[in-house]
Amino acid sequence: METTSRAGADGAPGAGTTAGAPATRRAVDGYLKAPFPWYGLDEAFTGPRWLMQVTPAADGTVQHGCTGHGEEPALRAGDSAEKERFAVVVTVASSPTRHSGDGTGVLEATTVSSAAWLAGSGLLTYTWPAQMDHVLRGEWLSQQTEAAFALADEVGQAPWSVLSLPVDGVPVDFHYRESEFGWILAGSAPDGVHIGAYGRGMSAYGLGFAVIGDIRTYED
Repeated sequence: METTSRAGADGAPGAGTTAGAPATRRAVDGYLKAPFPWYGLDEAFTGPRWLMQVTPAADGTVQHGCTGHGEEPALRAGDSAEKERFAVVVTVASSPTRHSGDGTGVLEATTVSSAAWLAGSGLLTYTWPAQMDHVLRGEWLSQQTEAAFALADEVGQAPWSVLSLPVDGVPVDFHYRESEFGWILAGSAPDGVHIGAYGRGMSAYGLGFAVIGDIRTYED
């Protein structure tokens, strides 16, 4: 799994923006710099679509990012958060083993596990047990994130199962698992880009993925 995936994996909308420009414009500018295609839900999904964030490497090259679908989740606890219906699609560039931007180390190649890790940690970002206060949540999130990292390294084994879903109309086998917080899946598109996804309140079984023709359509 790519070692840099554990940093900046928070998919919170608006995170990592720069002061001095509208947040949405800053976000779409980052997506437009990516050297790979972005994926989202296909045209069968007719609900809201929205931008989240992209994550660059040390040299500024965009490595992965997320697009949101459905009700934009809030960072809060309680029954209302549990009723939110959303699906987030994570696109991860296909990258070989390579030297880090500062020349001090080697970064592992991105794999399906990279997408599974980003999806798992992303889902945890919007999970907050109602009975837990802010202080305890930090410890809980750290423990759950470590567990998600370990599970991502074991795709192909229980509790992961196989779920076939269309990617640009072509059936693709995804690694899929459910938890008390929502569902997570990860696989690779026919063009080699890795796709992860997570959600809650929307069934993963009826989803399909497709290349986003114009990422700016997610600005609205």
